[in-house]
Amino acid sequence: SAMARLRVSSPAVAALLAAAGTVLLLLLCAAGGARAQEVQAENVTVAEGGQAEINCRLHQYDGSIVVIQNPSRQTLFFNGTRALKDERFQLVEFTQKQVRIVLSNVRLEDEGGYFCQLYTDDTHHQIAILTVLVPPDNPLVEVKEQAVEGGEVELTCIVPRSRPAATLRWYRDRTVLPGISSKQENGKVFSITNVLNFRVERKDHGSIVTCEATHPALRGQQKQTQYVLDVQYSPTVRIRPPQGVMREGDTLVLTCAVNGNPPPTRINWSRANDSLPERAVIEGDTLTIPSLSMLDNGTYACQVENKHGRSSDQYVLVVYDPGAIVEAQTSVPYAIVGGILALLVFLVICVLIVMVWCSIRQKGSYLTHEASGLDEHGEAREAFLNGGDGHKRKEEFFI
Repeated sequence: SAMARLRVSSPAVAALLAAAGTVLLLLLCAAGGARAQEVQAENVTVAEGGQAEINCRLHQYDGSIVVIQNPSRQTLFFNGTRALKDERFQLVEFTQKQVRIVLSNVRLEDEGGYFCQLYTDDTHHQIAILTVLVPPDNPLVEVKEQAVEGGEVELTCIVPRSRPAATLRWYRDRTVLPGISSKQENGKVFSITNVLNFRVERKDHGSIVTCEATHPALRGQQKQTQYVLDVQYSPTVRIRPPQGVMREGDTLVLTCAVNGNPPPTRINWSRANDSLPERAVIEGDTLTIPSLSMLDNGTYACQVENKHGRSSDQYVLVVYDPGAIVEAQTSVPYAIVGGILALLVFLVICVLIVMVWCSIRQKGSYLTHEASGLDEHGEAREAFLNGGDGHKRKEEFFI
């Protein structure tokens, strides 16, 4: 029966030994394959339009065939000989330790795995992954509609092409402004937009808002686009008057200083309840009246307008004869002197009030002490009157 059991178990033992041998052979082959690794490749990242180096390092090279292929499995170089007519690929080194290829003017379609293959008894290959970054151009800034004082303006910053997606930010006076960002994938690249909305006033006209794009391919640098705010608003006007008073024979020159966006295209001069003198000359924003006379007296006005509103300012002209001018000029010092005299009178009155108040207070204190003294003297008089017997009555009064 023992022999029978041995015969029964022998096939099972044989199968077990065969399986163990197979596993051992596979382990030995794997270990041998690991030791036989004779080619290594390095991954590369480059910006579009730049230059990439594809390196294949050889170990224990014995002169076997080396083939370099592109991601489409087209052979670029066969043992150092060009196989693909693409002059952008240049073989710059082929030694027993390394094969080095330089790719210039890298395109997005060049991205992928490049095969370094070494044909020995067994074929060995490694893949160098080429990653192509697409840096952004300067952002484009667009405005939805014309900005008007008191309203909102909408600015859109656009980077139409980048990989990976660029990051957009808005700045104004070094302060980050909150915008809403979105992206759209177009094949291998991304289109990025950032929309900014904010309220504007006339003081914002001419201010600068900056859109900034950051991206790994820029290596810490930024691409910026500045937008100058164009805020439209209603006009304001101010008449610049002449210096001093006007007298007969003088020339009056009035300038209408205007501020508005868009600038008013027309400035209107007028005189209240009358027409302008016939000799008045209007040139742009200036009104000139030569040889003044008292007939030119009146209120002169400058009116301007644009599509957002209108504004005006007035100047009252009073023409004096020479004598009146002299009196008006010499009256100025008297006015100053009169003001000084009024101030002095006021100060004197204040001093007198203080002196009277102090005198009244001091007199009240003296009367109080005097009353106290009279009480003491009264007691002395009473004692004297009620003095010793046989003495003559005598009264003594203290004043």
